[in-house]
Amino acid sequence: MTPAPLPTTPTSFLRRLQAWWAHLLEVPSDAPLRLWLWRLLVRPAVPGDSIWASLASGAYRLLGAVAWLLTSSIKLTARLLYAAAWPVRLAMRWLDKLAPHINVTASGRLADRYLGPVLALPGARWIALGLGTLAAILVMTTPFTWFGQTLFMVLAWALAMVLRRLPGQYPTLMLATLSLLAMGRYAWWRLTSSLEFESPMEYLLGYGLLLAEAYTWLVVVFGFIQTAWPLQRPTAPLVGTPQEWPSVDVFIPTYNEPLSVVRATVLAALALDWPADKLNVFILDDGKREEFREFAESVGVRHITRTNNRHAKAGNLNHALEITHGELIAIFDCDHIPTESFLTSAVGWFQHDPKCAMLQTPHHFFSPDPFERNLGTFRRVPNEGALFYGLIQDGNDFWNATFFCGSCAVIRRAPLMEVGGIAVETVTEDAHTALKLHRRGYTTAYMNRTLAAGLATESLSAHVGQRIRWARGMAQIFRTDNPFLGKGLTLWQRICYSNAMLHFFFGLPRLVFLTAPMAFLFFEWHIINAGAIMIALYVFPYILQSNIANAHVQGEYRHSFWAEVYETVLAWYVAWPTTVALINPRIGTFNVTAKGGLVAQPYFDWGISRPYTILVLLNFLAFGVGLGRLFFWNTHETATVLLNLLWTAYSILILGAALGVAAESRQVRRMHRVNTRMPATLFLDDGQVLRAQCVDFSMTGVGLHMAAGTPLVAGQKVHLGLWRGQMECVFPATVALQRHSGEVGLEFDPLDTQQQIDLVQCTFARKDVWRDWNESHDTDRPLQGLQEIAELGVRGYRTFGHTLATDARSFLTRLMPRSRTL
Repeated sequence: MTPAPLPTTPTSFLRRLQAWWAHLLEVPSDAPLRLWLWRLLVRPAVPGDSIWASLASGAYRLLGAVAWLLTSSIKLTARLLYAAAWPVRLAMRWLDKLAPHINVTASGRLADRYLGPVLALPGARWIALGLGTLAAILVMTTPFTWFGQTLFMVLAWALAMVLRRLPGQYPTLMLATLSLLAMGRYAWWRLTSSLEFESPMEYLLGYGLLLAEAYTWLVVVFGFIQTAWPLQRPTAPLVGTPQEWPSVDVFIPTYNEPLSVVRATVLAALALDWPADKLNVFILDDGKREEFREFAESVGVRHITRTNNRHAKAGNLNHALEITHGELIAIFDCDHIPTESFLTSAVGWFQHDPKCAMLQTPHHFFSPDPFERNLGTFRRVPNEGALFYGLIQDGNDFWNATFFCGSCAVIRRAPLMEVGGIAVETVTEDAHTALKLHRRGYTTAYMNRTLAAGLATESLSAHVGQRIRWARGMAQIFRTDNPFLGKGLTLWQRICYSNAMLHFFFGLPRLVFLTAPMAFLFFEWHIINAGAIMIALYVFPYILQSNIANAHVQGEYRHSFWAEVYETVLAWYVAWPTTVALINPRIGTFNVTAKGGLVAQPYFDWGISRPYTILVLLNFLAFGVGLGRLFFWNTHETATVLLNLLWTAYSILILGAALGVAAESRQVRRMHRVNTRMPATLFLDDGQVLRAQCVDFSMTGVGLHMAAGTPLVAGQKVHLGLWRGQMECVFPATVALQRHSGEVGLEFDPLDTQQQIDLVQCTFARKDVWRDWNESHDTDRPLQGLQEIAELGVRGYRTFGHTLATDARSFLTRLMPRSRTL
């Protein structure tokens, strides 16, 4: 009989752990402590290696151990929180089952039936708003004990869980109201119970944090007003016969973009579904390039240049306005390709509303921006601009406050000339022009329907440069033509414009939030003078209700916690330009956003990531000091230390995701492929006709899916048939790729002008080409969103560590020959 193994004692376990660690560090088990510490950083000498190589190897191993410890800690914490949240998940399932039993439609009809006539009385809406505001103030300012505040949090959460499952606009408004009530209670508590400080530095930092929070409160309130009731404007039918439709000038401004980028836009503009005698296409070439002039002549469009580049894009457009005569102006950035139905979908509103001066459509991008490409979220997570074009502009439209966004828009010439043309006083000429039109009493419109598509910025540095220009321009408008001042705007228009401008002041508040816990962790300064439990009881309902409301209202257009990633990447870069623009709005120049560039090899952008690399180091150092306070120095205020550690850990994860964005992935296609599903036909030289499905396309080739074993070989000449409405267009091509699984890649042979126009019409300019684009987006769930951000943060640190080690190794390799020579 085999004896049972002896139980492992703690002592034997520690001995085995010590032996394993000694083997890993290559030290004797009985070595002195100083040797153990030395081996953490420096490996044993290897013949032929310098001390620098030993140091690098040790540092790399230490970084690997820290990364493993961080990853393991996050995973363990996530599992523990998941287990502890079992009662919450049970309650959520019960509340979700309750929601379908509530008849929202009937309740809405009753509300419309009995409240509608009352609210239609003169002044009734303002009285209702006043009474509602008084009731809200009463709820926000009533002091609760810790038990009362806990009960408020639980009841508000339970109600929100039910409301988020209900369809319609009224549940959405109730969720927004709950969020505002929770925020109001926190704001009132902060102002009345947390601002007693013991030192000048605590006073300074404490009020600095309060100002940053007050900024977010204002933006949240304005944001809920702005998006309270998205208009969802439909297409207006055209009036009269085509001969009675207005004439349209299509402006395509360009400066330094390659012809390969501009070509498709021009060809699509030529094929717009509009009477040929009422359509004129103009390339506005501020680059004054001969190849553009020759291309314009070859396709029959007008090429316009000017003697100077004054006022950049705005000056380019204004110069064209002086020498053209169309009743309407359609403007497309040179990389934005319109669908053939753009004008037939957009122009109807100008006929139905004589006061309509501008109609804007979304900016849609068929290539990934740096966030989507470097984090691997393209077509899975909505991009940075989706919230603005998907929800905010629809909300603006309800208040007659739609902004002009510089492209994919139609403007009526007469009102535009009345305000002096495109605004030149600021570098965001588009929004400023719309503001001027609204001050004159004109209306604007927004159709949330993708009628054109273009290229996103290729690199993070270009993306940041574009956002800097937007931020500077919005700050300039806020300083020189403030929406809250001057005549001509309604209250709601003032709020919509002001919120759009205030949004770009997020830089300083975001930097404050990323560094605020350091005041306590480093110096033991209490910048929120209150107990940690009470802070949590007021902060947590505010954060919880905001996330539930945002997920319900914005989830289709921006996933939870992604705003923090976007703002963290940009915060340092927009903080200074917006501050300077408030002081002197004339400082700053227009910078053109480069399009059509390549990223030949993956690299880490050390320059653009430097600010948040420093923030990462500071937060990690603060976290380490915080652990010391938790276990040794501040054991009398454990809850306060834990709260600051939790805040810092969240900042570390967000900063990790920001580092991941700085790791540029390869982008080697000049012509981006667009995924699709449409029928295609292959015509072979021997007379065979093969059916296929086109799975992606560009201006240079297509990808097809065909039956396995299709008789094709690389280099074979074929003809490809694609459909343009009821007409099939045929293009000469060469087989570039053929796999037995049925995947086939074709490259187009040289095409004449008409074939190029037909190709654009069969692909980029199809009426329905972008219709199902967003269906691949994941559903927004706040907890899953937080988990994804955490995973991206860990991945960002892994990439950062690998890049740091690789660059250090390369540097030491270059240094070693010098040291040997010396």
